[in-house]
Amino acid sequence: KLRHHVDRVDVCEVGVSDPSDYALLFHALSAVVTSLPKLADIDVVLSAGTPQAQTIWVILVQAGLLDARMLQVIPPRFVPVPHPLPIREVRLDIDGFPEIRALREEVVRLRARAHLLTDMVGDSRPMRRLVGRIARVSQSDVPVLVLGETGVGKELVARAIHQTSPRAAAPHISENCGAFTEGALNSELFGHEVGAFTGATTQRRGLFEQADGGTLFLDEVAELAPTAQVRLLRVLQDGTLRRMGAERPIRVDVRVIAATHRDLPAMVAAGTFREDLYYRLRGAELHVPALRDRQGDLEQLVAAFLGDSPLKVTRGAWNALSAYHWPGNVRELQAEVRRWTVFCDAVVQVDDLSAEIVAGRAPHESSRVHSVADAVDTTPAIPTLAETEARAVIAALDATGGNISQAARALAIDRNTLKRKLRRYDRARLHADNAPNVKLPKTSV
Repeated sequence: KLRHHVDRVDVCEVGVSDPSDYALLFHALSAVVTSLPKLADIDVVLSAGTPQAQTIWVILVQAGLLDARMLQVIPPRFVPVPHPLPIREVRLDIDGFPEIRALREEVVRLRARAHLLTDMVGDSRPMRRLVGRIARVSQSDVPVLVLGETGVGKELVARAIHQTSPRAAAPHISENCGAFTEGALNSELFGHEVGAFTGATTQRRGLFEQADGGTLFLDEVAELAPTAQVRLLRVLQDGTLRRMGAERPIRVDVRVIAATHRDLPAMVAAGTFREDLYYRLRGAELHVPALRDRQGDLEQLVAAFLGDSPLKVTRGAWNALSAYHWPGNVRELQAEVRRWTVFCDAVVQVDDLSAEIVAGRAPHESSRVHSVADAVDTTPAIPTLAETEARAVIAALDATGGNISQAARALAIDRNTLKRKLRRYDRARLHADNAPNVKLPKTSV
């Protein structure tokens, strides 16, 4: 119908699975707004779409992401006759659209969530839950403790928290606490004065001072030495630090995000990590899921790591990748994909995968028999007749205290026959690799 009134109509289809999901709508419509040509006048009709979509258009205009007029079509039954304005411009200062604090907070939260959906790959349930928690945590100023196995992307989570927080324009500094000795780490984090120790010829601002106003990410925080734990606790408690060798404290405004793959409660119980510091760090706690718990994200992650590479992955290779346990998590997957870009031409086959991935692709495949030798190796070990006889002899001798005559009667054989067997076992053990490993007890007549 629009074509009867205008020369050109462009239709943009938005792929949103749930039109009532505010976050998905905000992410999709933000992309539409970004792709719009530079026009002098843009009008948004709020009467179209779901109530959630109408709210998102209001938020986009109010946040300044879209420079447009908001129009509302008044249904005919509500338009008096005659009525000169069946369409009216919507402003947030008119009745029914008050500009309230909750709306501004929703703008910030949805912008943060949209940013996270762009930077963090994965749409599995664990990842959606993590993204939602990051969006909430980023708007507060409490310390954050990020937990997860090695390689899951804890540093990426810390960066996402900073970039979607009010501190995004300030510095974001990362440090691995396990990369320094105790003295060097104290100097690195808190700085030092001239002459504080041998070789300290210049004054140094520590990472806390460098991150003032922003965020400091401490990876492997469980590796902190006791003195560094005390210093960190002071910064978290009162926002002040003292450089090594300094007399006066320095006030800093830094949000601390810490991460570890270690069991901190167990370390607290063992006395190797301060309990008060542990509770200070976990103002908010985020658990990053292991890759094996978010297998639904595997193809998206591979596509992200491949980038513009034209490589295609066969179904057999996908099956092997999906069956693998991924002990190194996303970091291991990224290294695997990078290896493909070096050694594969156009298609990634099962044989192109790392040996451990191929070996662990499926229990029924890894145990498949490929030769007669394999068949022998995979069958249960059956004792030979000689081994069975030797065990019976040993048991009889043990039961009789090594008395050959009594053992012979128990075995229902002649005494001299038993003596010959014992001599044969001794010789066989010396000359044959496959002879029964007989350890004979001391014998007597």
